[in-house]
Order: sequence, then C-alpha cells, then structure tokens
Amino acid sequence: MARIVILGAGIAGHTAARHLNKLVGGKHEIIVVSPNAKWNWIPSNIWVGVGQMKEEEVTFDLAEVYKKTHVKFRQAKAISINPEGDANSTAPFISVESTLPGKVGIQENITYDYLINATGPKLNFGATEGLGPDHGHTVSVCTASHAIEANTKLQATIEALRRGESRTIVIGTGHGMCTCQGAAFEYIYNVDHALREAGVRDKARMVWISNEYELGDFGMGGVHIKRGGYVTNGKTFAESLMVERGIEWITRAHVKKVEAGKIHYEMLDGTFHEQEFDFSMLIPPFAGVGLKAFDKAGEDITAKVFAPNGFMKVDADYTARPYAEWAAKDWPKTYQTPAYSNIFAVGIAFAPPHMISKPMQSTNGTPINPTAPRTGMPSAAMAMAVAMSISDMLNGAKQPTHTASMAEMGAACVASTGAGFFKGTAATMTVFPVVPDFEKYPDYGRDIDLTFGEIGLAGHWMKYLLHHAFIYQAKMKPGWSLIPD
Repeated sequence: MARIVILGAGIAGHTAARHLNKLVGGKHEIIVVSPNAKWNWIPSNIWVGVGQMKEEEVTFDLAEVYKKTHVKFRQAKAISINPEGDANSTAPFISVESTLPGKVGIQENITYDYLINATGPKLNFGATEGLGPDHGHTVSVCTASHAIEANTKLQATIEALRRGESRTIVIGTGHGMCTCQGAAFEYIYNVDHALREAGVRDKARMVWISNEYELGDFGMGGVHIKRGGYVTNGKTFAESLMVERGIEWITRAHVKKVEAGKIHYEMLDGTFHEQEFDFSMLIPPFAGVGLKAFDKAGEDITAKVFAPNGFMKVDADYTARPYAEWAAKDWPKTYQTPAYSNIFAVGIAFAPPHMISKPMQSTNGTPINPTAPRTGMPSAAMAMAVAMSISDMLNGAKQPTHTASMAEMGAACVASTGAGFFKGTAATMTVFPVVPDFEKYPDYGRDIDLTFGEIGLAGHWMKYLLHHAFIYQAKMKPGWSLIPD
C-alpha cells in the first residue's frame, strides 16, 4: 500500500483528495495535512464581506467530511520536505507542526510515496507597511474570518452614511505585485450594491486602485471578448462597469504604505501620491508559505525545489529570457517537480514560469504589474489531472498520464453584485485559454468564440447556484462526482 500526502485543503488540495478517494481510496493511504480545521469556499467570502452570507454558509469542518471517506486528516502546518529521506532512512518525509487545539507546536514526520503540494499562498500583508486587518489599517476578504470583520466595518460605514456623513471607500490591490484582482473587482461591486440597497450610495465616494496597467487586465495581459456579437477589449468592458456605477479608478499603482485613513502609492511614471479613505479593502500580494527542503545529508536544497518567491518549481520552462520571447508552451502541463518524480505542486503552490501581463517598472525601479492568477477553475483542473496521474502511476505508469496546462484550458469568472436571488446583476466572463497562445490564435491570443463577456441577472443566478453546487460537491455528498469541477 502506497501513501499519498496532500499539503493543503483548499480548492486544489481538497479536489485532489476527493478524486484520489474515488480512484484509489481503500487501496492506498491518503492523508490531507492542513493547518485549518475548516474548508472555505473562498469565492463566496465576497458575500460574507457585505453581510449577505454567514461564515457557516461558506465553510464546513474538514474532519467531519473526511471521516466518511478513506481520507485521513491531520490538522497541522507543513514545515519542511525531505524528498530523499535522511541519515536514518531512505523514505521521503515531510515535517509538520500541529495546529490542533491542545497539541499546538507538536512536531512529527510523515513519510510519503507521493506528495502533492497544494498549500496555496501566504497572504503577504507584511510586504506593504500598514496593510491588512491584523497589524494594519485595511480589511480583507481572503478568509471567512477576514470577511466577517470587513462586513462589520462596512456596516459601520453604512450607518455613518445614513447619518448624513460622507465617506470614501477604496478597494483594490495593496501592492505592485498583487494577483487576484478579480476578488477585489467583485467586492467593489458588491459594496456598491449594498450602499444602493441601503439608500446611501450618493453620499459615498468609491475608488478602485490597482496595479493593472489598465482596467480589465486581471493579470492575464488583458483580454478581448465577444459581447453582443462584436469584439471589444477588457478595458472597455471594465471601464463601462465603473462608469455606470460612478466608481473612480486609479491604475498602474503600487501601494507602498498605508496609514490610518491614508494610502501612499507610487505610479508607474515614478510620481508619488496619497489617497484618503474611511473604509478600504486591499488584496495582499501572495508568496509561498515558506516550506524548506533538505537532502539526505541534511543540506538545504530549498533553492533547488522552490523558486525565490517560495512557490514550487514544476515541469515549466524557467529559462530566463525577455518577456516577448516567452510562449504558451513554457507553462507546466503535469505539475511534476523536475528533481523528484513523486512530488507535484498544484494551484497557487506552483511557480509560474513568467508573468502573463507584461512586466513593468516605475521610473524608480519599482515593479508594478499583476502576477499570474491560478485560482478557482484552473486549480481544480490541475488537481484532478494530478490525482488521475498518480492513480495511473500507482498502477504501473512510468510518468504522469494527464495534463492541465493553463495554456490549454479555459476559465470562467462570474462577478456578482449582491447575493439576492431576484436583485442584482453579474458580469460573466470566460477566457480560453487562460494563458494566451499567439501561435495558435494570432489575432488575440485566445479563441474569440470561447472568450466572451455579458452582464445581467442570469449570470447572477448562475453565481448563486454555483455556490450551492460547489459546496455540495466539496462535502462529497451523493453524486458529487457528477458535478464538473
């Protein structure tokens, strides 16, 4: 019997666990290691952050779900990987530190035959002075608990507006190298909707601030979409949404410091500015969680296994060369690490070979550009492919059998405005592929027939129904595998 260890239980890790349980559960041992006791459907944290949903509607207890399966659960934080074993054994292992109440800090080693790194990111609030809910002056919707606090402060803002006071609301990205613009993009529209429902939108100034070169970039180098039978660009699509709702925007900005009520930012042209605020939700930059790696002799080989940003190297082409010389084929397909054939990294845990959006620096040398997104649908697709490859390798395959390149897969984004079933709209956008391929699609880098955007109530219904469908699927209820990931 082989042992498969999965680090992380987010969208990628839990998807891998679900499929491995179905494919090899009972025949081989599956262990999920996560520092969090609960699974969180992160896309719906947006609704928690405006008071439209409660925490229990977007989370559930992992141990309760796994105890009904062949998956074992360890509530612990991974510290390091020894892919060659150590002086006492040739068996590869990970070192973990318990986060279970009553056992916090207790360390143990867990051996493995196959390892899937799905740790997700470290929310790197510390990269910007004064950023974040714990030690800073802004709120977040990156976790359910963050979203609860965001809503508490938002409701206080709404009450102030009801008293006739004016308020400035700033939402966007909190650093020049942020990804996940989509989460902030959706949140600003939900906040706008909440203010309108409360009858106070006219008293609030709303400002979007982002590291994108222009609106609609989303870390994907922009996008051309088919809408209403004609082709338009993401910039026009996004700007129309902002203008219709009276939202101002600041792009090409690196937030360098946040003080109480004041954001300091640098522009791509090298100038420095300030933006005052009363309520602000800024997405932090992401980094690797800080895993270390050691060889059999105990020597540190972290630089061999991980990129400088802490994300794990996989089967991508990381050769340094100018941005214009990168191609779609450089992106990973199997997510197997080059040095160790029994280790894979999926979701945000893998290191992208290059940025999709063009790298840029201010005249002061500060990088200001979105980094590549790899959450949601791409994360699930990677995890499912790796689970099937490991299943086949356990049955004798010599190498991974399934692929999930972001240059060969599409993704859909439904950005809602409010969670009500009869009120609100949603901006629905699909792209194919996520990483543009200008060799295959020379005009726009993507298949324009599969890349489109629409705005309407139908998209809002889709978002609402998908929330319940994915929660049902994640809880592994009867028939879960019939629901597409």
